[in-house]
Amino acid sequence: MNNRRDFIKQATLAGAGIFVAPNVFSFVGSPNEKVVIGMVGTNSRGWALATMFAKLPNVEVGYICDVDDNVIAKTVAEIEKISGKKPQGIKDVRKLLEIKDVDAIVIAAPDHWHAPAAMLALKAGKHVYVEKPCSHNPAEGEMLVAGAAKYNKLVQMGSQRRSFPKVMEAMQELHAGAIGRVYFAKGWYANGRKPIGTGKVAPVPATLDFELWQGPAPRREYKDNLVPYNWHWFWHWGTGEALNNGTHEMDVMRWGLGVDYPTKVVSAGGRFAYKDDWETPDTQTITFEFNNNTAMTWEGRSCNSFGVEGVGRGVVFYGEKGTMLIPGGDDYKIFDPANKLIKEVKTDLQAADAVNTMGMGERLDGMHLLNFVEAVRGKTKLNAPISEGHKSTLLPQLGNIAYRTGATLYCDPANGHIKDNPKATALWKREYEKGWEMKL
Repeated sequence: MNNRRDFIKQATLAGAGIFVAPNVFSFVGSPNEKVVIGMVGTNSRGWALATMFAKLPNVEVGYICDVDDNVIAKTVAEIEKISGKKPQGIKDVRKLLEIKDVDAIVIAAPDHWHAPAAMLALKAGKHVYVEKPCSHNPAEGEMLVAGAAKYNKLVQMGSQRRSFPKVMEAMQELHAGAIGRVYFAKGWYANGRKPIGTGKVAPVPATLDFELWQGPAPRREYKDNLVPYNWHWFWHWGTGEALNNGTHEMDVMRWGLGVDYPTKVVSAGGRFAYKDDWETPDTQTITFEFNNNTAMTWEGRSCNSFGVEGVGRGVVFYGEKGTMLIPGGDDYKIFDPANKLIKEVKTDLQAADAVNTMGMGERLDGMHLLNFVEAVRGKTKLNAPISEGHKSTLLPQLGNIAYRTGATLYCDPANGHIKDNPKATALWKREYEKGWEMKL
């Protein structure tokens, strides 16, 4: 129980330091209203989220939903150790959503499940925290925005930098003119992922319900290099590195530039590092132009970890009067036009390795989770509502569509829709397994 108390203390102290940004809740003391959480998908990132939510004040992780019996057992045991109360294990998210005392659903299942599970939760009257990307394709993102409004429920996307205290401070400085008019941003992500080989059709492990794992996606045979992680690199279930990680940097760049939807999108790349089953690009650049005379570019390298500006991920903003660097975590630097460092702000919340698949560490990520539960209690506004989450998810989705079609995309700046390109527009949505269609 000590780690729960330590986490609450850290979140409280951190909260006291983020009043520099508007409408950010500073948590002091324990609220009276308990929030009961149902976790959906608790391997890897879902495991991290479950343990962090379990340490928040007056939050009960009451239900663990996963399609693998071993994952359920492992997570249930860990949450019981943290909280002193054993959550109930459930395999089917539809059964979880029938439980009345669940206030909110946290979704960290594979990408093809994100939007369909979120919509099911909204229809069941639950608030939703959905990991990035919020959708597998643009049509799903639009539907989630409409669903949150129709069912009058909160949907927060896991773009946790929206709740990092120093990043919020950096955005305030940027928008106040710290480097003059900002006209270009560059983001990147670099990792050292290994090849995934050539998968063989194999028996489904006895503990895994592969039918439920596929859920909304049209059925494919089980192969031995798919679960639990490599689905990320198959278009049928995943969305590639651009959405797996690039969503974070593109969200910060979009925030800093003050833009919504692009007018032009180009992308180049490929599976260059290895020859295997990996379908999405392991090396990719995406460039966007916007109608306020700004642009941004993102570079992803899944299989070469050599960083940019000395770090594996980050964002640089270029302005008329200087440059701002946000190197991946909760820090930033400002340089004058002569490239002299004039301001450096460091976080007092130690982060994990910036490219760690589990997240940025509980002290930083915990701020975003705290924001969500306080919004559920009606005490603050979401820092990353689905209306913003969809826009930031759409950017890499458009980048992938440009990559897959080999075309320059021209988009409507009012909603991001692709203009005059039927081949690209065909990738705006997906086919579903019969009976699993996502509907508003």
